Amino acid sequence: MQNTRPCYLVTGAAGFIGSRFVSSCNKRGIRVISVDKPEHFNARTEHQGVDAGTIIDREELFTVLKRDKPSVDAIVHMGACSDTMQLDEAFLRRVNIEYSQNIWNHARDHSIPLVYASSAATYGDGSRGYNDDEDLTQKLQPLNPYGESKRRFDLWALSEDRAGQMPPSWCGLRFFNVYGFGERHKARMASVVLHAFDQIRKTGRSRLFKSHREGIAHGHQKRDFIFVDDAVEVMHFAIEKRLKRGIYNLGTGEARTFLDLSRAVFAAMEKPEDIEFFDTPAELRDRYQYFTEAEMKKLRGIGYAKPFTSLETGVKSYVDELLKTPR
Repeated sequence: MQNTRPCYLVTGAAGFIGSRFVSSCNKRGIRVISVDKPEHFNARTEHQGVDAGTIIDREELFTVLKRDKPSVDAIVHMGACSDTMQLDEAFLRRVNIEYSQNIWNHARDHSIPLVYASSAATYGDGSRGYNDDEDLTQKLQPLNPYGESKRRFDLWALSEDRAGQMPPSWCGLRFFNVYGFGERHKARMASVVLHAFDQIRKTGRSRLFKSHREGIAHGHQKRDFIFVDDAVEVMHFAIEKRLKRGIYNLGTGEARTFLDLSRAVFAAMEKPEDIEFFDTPAELRDRYQYFTEAEMKKLRGIGYAKPFTSLETGVKSYVDELLKTPR
C-alpha cells in the first residue's frame, strides 16, 4: 500500500533548529529524510528520541537524489556553517552558498517547495534597520563572513526568481537569536541562555559582556530572542501556506536586553541573582551587534497570526528541560 503521509527532506537535521523541526514532524505524522553527518545523530544526546527517518550523508546527498529519486513534498534547508567566527571565506562559499544553490536547483528542477535558512546576521550593525524589504538586501553590510555568505545567497535567490528560475514556492527565513532545547552541541555558538544556565548551576553566577559603547549600560545590549518552538511553527506555516516567494524576518519584533535574559534564567532556576560583567574580547568588538529587532509586518501581513512566546516563558520552558538532563 502506498504511503500517503507527506515527506519532507530536511538538511541540517542533526543541528539545533533542524532537529527540533524533525521532532515536530514526528508529532505531525510527517515522514522525514534527514540530511547531515550520520555520526551526529547518535553523538548528540539531546536529540535522542527524535525519529530522523531515512538518513543521508550530507556529502552524498546529490548523488542519492539523482540515483534514488525520492518523492519529496517539501525541502527544508537548515544545513549550513553557522559559526560567526568562521573566517574561511572559501569554506563558507562552498558550504553556505554553493551547496544551497544545488539545493535550490534540485527544488526548481523537481517542482518541490523550498524553505531555507537565511540569517539576521545579514543586517550587520543594524544601521540600515531590520526591514526585510528585498530591495534593501543589496545595501546590507554584514559584520562577518558568515553573514555575508547568507546575504550573497539571498541575492542569488532573488536574481534566480527574477529570471523565472525558481521552485514552485520558496522562502528564506532570516532567523534572529533562536534559543531552546537541543543546542548544546553548538558549544560556544549556543545561546546565552544555555551558557548562563551552565554557569549558574556550576558557580551560582552568570557572566555577560560589558558594553563598550557610550550610552549603553553593561547588560543592556539588546537582541530579538525567539524561542525555537515559535521558529518551528513559522517553518511549518511557510510550507503549508505554500508561500509563493520571498525573504521574511523570523524574530518576535521585540528586542530584550541580555540582562533581562540572564534574570529570566535565574528566576527559572529559582536562584538568587548574581551577574558579573567582563570585557568583550577585542577580536569581537568591531563585529558585535548591540541591537537587533525584527520588523515582522511582512510575515504578519501574509497571515501568520500566532503570538510569539515571551522571553520569560520560553526561558522557563527551556530551563525546565535542561534541569531534567544530567550535569
